[in-house]
Amino acid sequence: MGSPKLPVLLLPHPLILLPTARVTLPISRSLADAILSLLDDSDAVLAAIPLPAPDSPSEVTYGTAARIARLVRPRNQSSPTQPYLLSLHGIQRIRFPTPTQIDQSETLPVHNIVYPSSEGIPSRDTVEAFKHAALVLLDRLAKDSPQPQRKDDWVRVSAIVEDISEQRAAWMADVLVAAVSSQYPDKLAFLAATDVEDRLRCATELFIKQSSIQEVSKKIASAVDESLSRQQKEYFLRQQLAAIQRELQSLQSSPASVGTGFGTGGSTSELDDDDQADADDLADLRRKIEALDVGSEERKVGIREWRRLKRIPQGSVENGVIRSYLEWLTSVPWPSNKTTTPLDVLKDRSFLTRARAQLDADHYGLDQIKRRLMEYLAVVRLRAIADAAQTQAQGNTPSTDTSPGATPTPPTKSKGVKGPILLFVGPPGTGKTSLGQSIAKALGRPFQRISLGGVRDEAEIRGHRRTYVASGPGSIVQALRKAGRNDPVILLDEVDKVGHSNFHGDPAAALLEVLDPEQNHSFNDHYINVPIDLSQVLFICTSNTLDTISAPLLDRCEVVELSGYTYDEKMHIAKRFLLPKQICANGLSDSQLTLTDDALLHVATMYTREAGVRSLERAIGAVVRFKAVEWAEWLDKGNGAVGGEGNANENAIAKQNANEKQDGNASENGVGKEWRATVEPHELEKILGIPRWDGEERDREEKRGVVYGLVVTGMGEGGILPVESTALPGTGRLKLTGSLGDVIKESGEIALSWVKTHAFELGITAGRGVDPLKVPDVIDVHLHLPAGAQKKDGPSAGIAMICAFVSLLSGACVPKDIAMTGEITLRGRVTPVGGIRMKVLGAHRAQIRKVILPWANRKDVEHDVALEVRREMQFFFVRTIDEALEAAFGRGALGWRKETVLLESRL
Repeated sequence: MGSPKLPVLLLPHPLILLPTARVTLPISRSLADAILSLLDDSDAVLAAIPLPAPDSPSEVTYGTAARIARLVRPRNQSSPTQPYLLSLHGIQRIRFPTPTQIDQSETLPVHNIVYPSSEGIPSRDTVEAFKHAALVLLDRLAKDSPQPQRKDDWVRVSAIVEDISEQRAAWMADVLVAAVSSQYPDKLAFLAATDVEDRLRCATELFIKQSSIQEVSKKIASAVDESLSRQQKEYFLRQQLAAIQRELQSLQSSPASVGTGFGTGGSTSELDDDDQADADDLADLRRKIEALDVGSEERKVGIREWRRLKRIPQGSVENGVIRSYLEWLTSVPWPSNKTTTPLDVLKDRSFLTRARAQLDADHYGLDQIKRRLMEYLAVVRLRAIADAAQTQAQGNTPSTDTSPGATPTPPTKSKGVKGPILLFVGPPGTGKTSLGQSIAKALGRPFQRISLGGVRDEAEIRGHRRTYVASGPGSIVQALRKAGRNDPVILLDEVDKVGHSNFHGDPAAALLEVLDPEQNHSFNDHYINVPIDLSQVLFICTSNTLDTISAPLLDRCEVVELSGYTYDEKMHIAKRFLLPKQICANGLSDSQLTLTDDALLHVATMYTREAGVRSLERAIGAVVRFKAVEWAEWLDKGNGAVGGEGNANENAIAKQNANEKQDGNASENGVGKEWRATVEPHELEKILGIPRWDGEERDREEKRGVVYGLVVTGMGEGGILPVESTALPGTGRLKLTGSLGDVIKESGEIALSWVKTHAFELGITAGRGVDPLKVPDVIDVHLHLPAGAQKKDGPSAGIAMICAFVSLLSGACVPKDIAMTGEITLRGRVTPVGGIRMKVLGAHRAQIRKVILPWANRKDVEHDVALEVRREMQFFFVRTIDEALEAAFGRGALGWRKETVLLESRL
């Protein structure tokens, strides 16, 4: 018996007819006539086949045998556009024996079909899973249904599902899938599931998926409704608030006052929230965006964010975020702002002279730094003049291409001179920070200071990204905004104290881009997110030490060392800067107080011992305040005029100065009948107390086993250090004390080894190979470096240790006015050390007249030590330990034994 045949009706995409479902679709007149003839000839059953998607294969396999339930003619049969309505009721699944391509031009073609077997009972687990998924979906549909009748229908269907039998579960799956709105691929896969077990599994997956979709859709809809209601409520309240404020302002500005205590009497405050002020701010913001260079990156970003700002409601949080960003973006000094130094200022012939005079007026000495800055200023001036001449030449030269379509050549844009990256290294109080201010004043540029001490977050430098709450730009952009120019002087203070790498990032690594002249022309701040040109900025870094600065960061800087001041320099600084500053700060005049040079030198030598001048300024301030109290008490006793009678004060001072010449003895308390405007050295102990430094290093003694070395303290101050050695009964060992580090201990061991090796040549032992610590007596050598509470380390004490050992074992003494420094080797070489300038200055303060230094440090003395210091001291530059011993003990002081070479004749 052949397979049955049915006429095929293609359902338009994405329509699918499932068994037990009903569908109504419009059809053409020709198709309606064919169906009418089919109703007369047969049982009115046809195969409803879903039409494949346009981008899928055109062959079809599965469909549904459908009974024609209804065919409705149009009301106006003469109208060709009004279609017929066909209602079909699904009966059973069908499939083609093979995938078949249906001819869409043919009307109701007849094809062979196969009715798949629908017998079989699904497993109990499959039915239970199907019921659970179906009940969850029906419960969700019932809750989300806005119509009560629809909700009752879903509840009744849920009751039917709970009581359905296993034999009817497949039929219920067809009913529910047809009733639930799902996607086309899911329904097509369900139609192709001919097996009962597969059909229930497919329906279960479809119900679970649909339940998730319904739940997410409900959440989104509720969130949108809540947001809309909140925005509408906020907008309504803001409108009411604006109306109330306008009414209050109209009442306050009315001429008739309600009464005393009501209103403000018509006065307005700049803190009042005014719509016009807000509109003016927005207009100003727009003008700044339009003023940016056309085609520049900052202008593109500004326009894009401005358009976003206009689309967002004014009361929303995002509106404030975008507005803050635009304010920062437009406040950064971009190259289009033209905020560099004017050309006429640079062309002035007195430009360099005024800059040099400004530097000399603010700081004494520092010739190396001043020379480097003058080089930079000279290059800036010459470059600006050359660029101006080139621009003028381009404007006067006619174009050689006169064709109509020729494009004019744009003028060459000057890139300017890249600012140097200077790193001032020196002890505290040596003028590093104030020097940066003086440089900015000499250049005529704004000055900004950024303190990096304790900075641990990379965002402090680069800024926070806009995705974070309360984000903002970094300190570099903030400094540029405050300066208002793209070529300020920015001081990065305490760069050696910046935090190291942690979970916040590495701030020191973020500084690499800022301080790199090859990269900072496109510095990227995370908040602004637009490249910023920092090449015109003059960066000045300050540091107390180079040890904690990373090598890549140090490589990007020009290191300029600021070592301690000499006493001569401190005297000049005190007389020119510190004393006038303290006199003015304490309400006195120059004629009312005078410190003699001896008094200033006594303060600098006995009360302050530092590389800088901060302690010196505090001591001078204490002296000035003491004299201010005396002056005020003297005036209170009626000895002078108070207030604006300055002439009487000057006359009184002149009279007292004359009395001082006649009788210099004042009262013990300083408050008596006579006023002394001059401060002498013998008065300082009464004012400042007992001197902190009593000059014990000057009371040196020439003793066996004691020599003096040169050291640099942790604060960068140079000085002398006694190296003491003594012999005591023992076992031939070396004992080292004085809080010594590993390096300086090794220097002591090297020194003793060299002395043992050359003991015979030095006349310490009577024969070669004899240990001087064991012959004639067994002794121990104890080497001590006071003071014991101070940590000491470094290789520069090698020469001093050798001289101490030689003095101890030979009995010769080193003169007390000789100090030395240098590293030694076992071969007897003297190698260079650091800190020569500080050590020499420390020796000069201690009245050392002869200094022994390594030969390789000769250039450091000639380059760094002042000429007046070199004239007062005698320097011995040695290459070997033999030369160092001869310079320390004197020629012929040690009984050197010359080596005698014996030759045997074999004639």
